[in-house]
Amino acid sequence: VSPAVIAMILYSCYRLARLGMEDRLQWGIAVVCLVVTVALRAEVAFLFIVSGVIGILRYGTLFSGRHVPTVSLMAVIPLAVAGAPGAGILGKLLVFFLKAGSLTFGSGLVIVPFLEKGLVQQTGWLNERQFLVAVAMGMLSPGPVVITATFVGYLVAGFWGSLISTAGIFLPSFLLVLVVAPMLIRHRGNPNVRGFVKGAYAAAIGTILGAAVLLGRIAIGDWLTAMIVLISLVGLARWKVSNPALVAVTAVVGLLGFSILNPTWVLVK
Repeated sequence: VSPAVIAMILYSCYRLARLGMEDRLQWGIAVVCLVVTVALRAEVAFLFIVSGVIGILRYGTLFSGRHVPTVSLMAVIPLAVAGAPGAGILGKLLVFFLKAGSLTFGSGLVIVPFLEKGLVQQTGWLNERQFLVAVAMGMLSPGPVVITATFVGYLVAGFWGSLISTAGIFLPSFLLVLVVAPMLIRHRGNPNVRGFVKGAYAAAIGTILGAAVLLGRIAIGDWLTAMIVLISLVGLARWKVSNPALVAVTAVVGLLGFSILNPTWVLVK
């Protein structure tokens, strides 16, 4: 299943890039964000702010005297959440997923590096394989981040953990829609807003690619898993295989492949 997750992330990134990547500057931003994400093993919120500012300078009219809407205030949310007090494991889950939810931009996949660093490296709530399974569970639905958060919360603290984690990752987006969406509608034609979005969009592409690289180091360990990634990509791009079907098929292929390569395991079972 893990190789299929890598394929789904790569294909999602490809589709997003086709929609919003228009010039060399955006690709340059994406490459820088990819390198930084892999080097630091974490999604860096500052990258989105800097990339958005670069987008304003390149595509906007910052020096023309026109007003710039305060969309960048979204970046303050993680800083405010970071100082919130916790209340045991449930409080820690809530704070962690509030941070994660406030960093989501363009696609939930951009926070995969942040989740991996927080859940695996810093807290030790999950090991690497469990994290890959959590991401795979999320990819089975249209809302991958929400499902992943729910699954992680359940693994860490049972039913209440899943409830708290789901609320935490959903709340920032809900509040941003209520507060920021009306402002974006009023100013959607403003070149500075559009410039910020273009820059941050490029940062999201680079971060998603970085997530694929980080997870690929764990998921791709031999020729079989590499082949599963390639075949999965072909299935997604050529035959439009759905994510649930791909996960099911690759799970069976992986089990059969492991059984062939380890015949003694089958005999023991």
